This record gives sequence, C-alpha cells and structure tokens, in this order.
Amino acid sequence: MTPRFDLQSHSVHSDGQLEAAEVVAAAAAAGIEVLALSDHDTVDGVSEAIAAGREHGVQVVPAIEISALDPEGEDLHILGYGIDHEDAGFAVALERFRADRGARADRMVAALRGCGWSLDTAPLEARRAAGKPIGRPHLAEAVLAHADNAERLAAEGLENSSDVLVAYLLPGTPAFRARSVPTVADAVTAIHRAGGLAVWAHPFWDVDSADEVVATLERFAALGMDGVEAFYITFDEPQTRLLATTAKKLGMLTTGSADFHGPDHDRFHTFGAFDAFGLVPDVERVLALGL
Repeated sequence: MTPRFDLQSHSVHSDGQLEAAEVVAAAAAAGIEVLALSDHDTVDGVSEAIAAGREHGVQVVPAIEISALDPEGEDLHILGYGIDHEDAGFAVALERFRADRGARADRMVAALRGCGWSLDTAPLEARRAAGKPIGRPHLAEAVLAHADNAERLAAEGLENSSDVLVAYLLPGTPAFRARSVPTVADAVTAIHRAGGLAVWAHPFWDVDSADEVVATLERFAALGMDGVEAFYITFDEPQTRLLATTAKKLGMLTTGSADFHGPDHDRFHTFGAFDAFGLVPDVERVLALGL
C-alpha cells in the first residue's frame, strides 16, 4: 500500500512559517509518512529536514522548487525530487538562479510602488541580509503589513497576502515582472544533473486553460520532464483527472501535495489536504528516493 505522502512543503528558508525540522514534526503529527521539503530555489533546509525525519519516523525526500521561465511567457515552478542537495555544481546553478530572482524582486518592489502601494521593507531587508530568497509571497505580505495601505486594501477586497499576490503579482497583473533565468529547460537540466526527477508543480495554479495545460505538459515531456503534480489542494476532479490521464499518455509520473507553508497560512496550512478522487498517484519512483 502506498504510504501517506505530501510532496511539497516550505520552511523559513523560502516562504514558509516554520523551521525545517518543525515542518517535519508537523507532518509527522499529521500522519504523513513520506515528505518532501521543497523550498523555493534553495536546499538550505534539506539536511535539517532529513535529520528530523529520522527522529520522527518520516521518510524525507531531498527536494527543491525552482522558479522558471517558460518560453511561452509563463512564470512556472518545477519541483526537483531526489536531488543531491550537496552537489557543488547544483549549488552554483542555484546561486545564479537566485541572483536573477533577487533582481526580479527589486523590479516588482518598484512596480508595486508605481501602483501606489507602500511596502513594509524591514522583513525583506532582513531576509536579504540573511541570504534568504525574496519571493512574491514576501512582497505581498510587505504590502499587506503597511498601515498606509489599509483603506485601499479594504476597498479592493484584498483580505490577505494571497489576495494581494493574485491581484498584483501573477502574470498579467500590474506589478508582475518576469525572470530571465532559468528557463524550464534549464531547471530540468539542473535537476537531472543533480540526480533528481523534474516535476511540474501545480499546473492549474499558473495556467488556467485546460487545453493550454495539456499542450504545455506535452512540451515539457519533450524536454525530458519526468512528471506532473496532478493531485493538489486547489484542484477539482476534472482538473485532476485531466492531468492524470495526460501524464499516463505521456509516460510521466504523477505526484501530489497540499503545498504546506505553515499552520497560520490562509490557504496552505494542512498536510495531506489534497484529493485523489479515486485515482492512484504514480509516485513509486519518487518514494524510492527518500532516505
């Protein structure tokens, strides 16, 4: 029988609320047997998570979530499972990717200010000083946290940081700015060189059209991508079944997650909160990569 798994989670090393060991402890308390700590563009918490996994009886798969640019114009996320998180070449690639991410964050800060928003920049500067990446959730929180924005946030119906992110920091919105590197192909290559499997994260979170999702998945399969996150906390049954069917046709594996960011996150706060709708996730190759 497939163990209870959750193959995407985040710690303070990217945009999560808990230390890496605390993420693992929370997963164990929720009955998760196989976990991936997949912080954005960094593997800084992986060793800590693996050690905590041994303590709590959780099989931890070394993982990462790389923000990547699709040639068709979308900013997408590629999960890497079973990577050698201590590989020197992988570390060099990640440093280059993070430098571009940092420059993109600066451009989005300027764009948010151009839209008339004030930002609480102290947490952003603290992250930068600690060498931690700044992502769109951090920028959205900086808008939400500034007192000068309260009246406008209420007027626009933006109640939490996720609302701000969706309204201003996704592709096609006023303050979104694209990355220049890595491309999806770059991300897949880096993951494979580090010994891992590359999986497209939460497709319907970034791409709305079912036809576009299928076409994109077909392109990614041609690049050598290994799988797709078909089972996800926000996906309905038609979306899930479409992804699972397409993946099977393309010979790609299917994974799933609730994308845990912390117990106080407005959306991603509960391990295992995704529905397979009677389907069987094809995760054996991923589960075999755990330590």
